Amino acid sequence: MDKFVINGGRRLFGEVPISGAKNAAVAIIPATLLAKGKCRVDNIPEISDVRLMFKTLEYLGASVRLIHPGCYEIDTSSISTTEVPGMYAQKMRASYYFLGALLGRCGKASVAMPGGCDFGVRPIDQHQKSFEALGARVNLESGRISTDAKELKAGHIYFDVVTVGATMNAMLAAVTAEGQTVIENAAKEPHIVDLANFLNLMGADVRGAGTDTIKVRGVKEMHGCDYSIIPDQIEAGTYMVMAAAAGGDVTIKGVIPKHLESITAKLQECGATVEEFDDSVRVAAEGRLTKCNVKTMPHPGFPTDMQPQIAAMLASCEGTSIVSESIWDNRFRYIEQLLRMGAQIHVEGKAAIIEGVPYLKGAPVRADDLRAGAAMLIAGLTARGTTEIENIHLIERGYEHVVEKMTAIGADIRRVRYDEPAALGTSAV
Repeated sequence: MDKFVINGGRRLFGEVPISGAKNAAVAIIPATLLAKGKCRVDNIPEISDVRLMFKTLEYLGASVRLIHPGCYEIDTSSISTTEVPGMYAQKMRASYYFLGALLGRCGKASVAMPGGCDFGVRPIDQHQKSFEALGARVNLESGRISTDAKELKAGHIYFDVVTVGATMNAMLAAVTAEGQTVIENAAKEPHIVDLANFLNLMGADVRGAGTDTIKVRGVKEMHGCDYSIIPDQIEAGTYMVMAAAAGGDVTIKGVIPKHLESITAKLQECGATVEEFDDSVRVAAEGRLTKCNVKTMPHPGFPTDMQPQIAAMLASCEGTSIVSESIWDNRFRYIEQLLRMGAQIHVEGKAAIIEGVPYLKGAPVRADDLRAGAAMLIAGLTARGTTEIENIHLIERGYEHVVEKMTAIGADIRRVRYDEPAALGTSAV
């Protein structure tokens, strides 16, 4: 097992490139199953969740060929099974997208219950509701979700809560259903729009993505296409918060600034300077930042996937901040790790009250989930002394080449084996 070792207190300067969006990639890769042919998909992040997606496709009978770094040709013309085994599904939450894609392609699917980050109950009732609205039967038994339909027919789907995963799964299944499906109270995140654009290039008829009502008119057949995935909103936001927390001057390149507006607003409120350009943002900060209150909301509100990162920044900001979580029940588990570093935080239900301290202190900590791990990176950068982060495989589920990118902007971070002593001084990539 490996860990990250960070020597804090260094300001950050330079440029950091942003990879393709994880949350788009893990839906677009299963969506290639709907094309009885080849898709060439570019800007795919080199992360562990993507590698699991590719292994799953190959198990199903597809072929995956690397064209160049980040670009893959996926041929799904010869699918031999519609069952996704637990050895893949249980390692990532996004495995449930194979349900919608296989149902749309083959009329049936069976996927082991998904895994991934553990920060609260992840019900699949809204997914089930979507499939049943299209005429499919859904069965949950022995740790598997199975669905099948003699014929998919358009239906009306109204989500009881705004849900990204179920919105995407409904789109995947509905693209081949006879007639026009209406999806109401749909999620509006950028990766939902990206999936819709990809489906449309394959011959689907999806309209309204990015609004709360999506209309999908079913088509009989879909074909391959060439596509490039959007930049990762959450990776970009993480580096924005990282630059603001550590201080310095960092340009985050290859982004869509509009996707980052809620993050930009909070950093500016805390006293950081944020400049927007066509495809980049510049974040600069001098001295200690000040408090702000944050409440996570569905897009275009502040993303729940950025909540741990901004909390880590606020832990050493001046004043009292309140971070409220409105989406997940158990997303404050990482607070225990910040307390080990000297943070003053009290959790009351779905709110964390953060009394900013002058500085955090380096300590051994762990990543409790993907975004909590990103929060530990930020805390380690701002802390005095050395921070050691374990469970880094969770961080690598969503951040491509994180050590190289952080080192390039001046962070003192390195990856070491557990049995290697944590040395102070110059970092290594």
